Amino acid sequence: MTYSLLSDSLSIEITKLGIELCSIKSKKSGLEYIWQADPSIWGSHAPVLFPIIGLLKDGYTLINGKKYFIPKHGLVRNSDKVQLIHSTENTLQFRFSWDKETFEKYPFQFQFDVIYSLIDNCIKVEHIVENLGDQTMYYSLGGHPGFNCPLHPGENYEDYYLSFPFKETDGTWLLDENGLVSDQQKSILENSSKLWLNKNIFDHDALIFKNLKSKKVSLNHIKNGPILSLDFEDFEYLGVWAKPGAPFVCIEPWLGIADSSKSDHDFKSKEGILELAPKKSEKKSYSIIIESL
Repeated sequence: MTYSLLSDSLSIEITKLGIELCSIKSKKSGLEYIWQADPSIWGSHAPVLFPIIGLLKDGYTLINGKKYFIPKHGLVRNSDKVQLIHSTENTLQFRFSWDKETFEKYPFQFQFDVIYSLIDNCIKVEHIVENLGDQTMYYSLGGHPGFNCPLHPGENYEDYYLSFPFKETDGTWLLDENGLVSDQQKSILENSSKLWLNKNIFDHDALIFKNLKSKKVSLNHIKNGPILSLDFEDFEYLGVWAKPGAPFVCIEPWLGIADSSKSDHDFKSKEGILELAPKKSEKKSYSIIIESL
């Protein structure tokens, strides 16, 4: 089951399962921008990540001295418990709330809303986290949208690049064989505003940027110019990933990061973890702007 929104220039769809953005189509050309979840390559479109990003070391974390086993990328991904609670001509608001099952994996009383808005050529994705409990809540959240790349027959992956508003000098933090963040870096951006895609760029898994000045990134074609942009002003980290050799690229705004290989399992001291006081809420959003229709 999917839900849809229309604007003058775009149509978008969101899955009921996991509330993933599963389609962005140009109404003029019929071009599909979102990866169509080929299960033989990567069977997702744009997972919603909450309350963790990536993996936990040894599969568990410690909260108040007790072990909790939170699955990779959290509890929303692939969940059938998300409900549509409000809709307008331009918006769809979904809610995922704590219950006995979530409490066994993540011991906080939360309410997590995701609002998709479509205005002309811009898709805004808002996340509202509310702490319903009486103790400080710890969490991460993020997006994982995958975009078709290349977009047209006859094009090559190497025809595309990511661009940033500012020249950047930042390296990726390498993942170890267990998918955990190591303390080793690899130089990627050296006073450059462009990151060229190639078939080997993700041979060692995702690129993880912690120190970008830019809060916007664009996918571009070497001849046709900007394809789409992602504005992530509210997010501290940026991940870029694809299955090696696959025809897509994920541009991932994160608040939080996978466990370090040297993690002591303590959830409260996990890198990038956010704190939310009892009875308080917080809103974080990013936007996808389709530049080439």
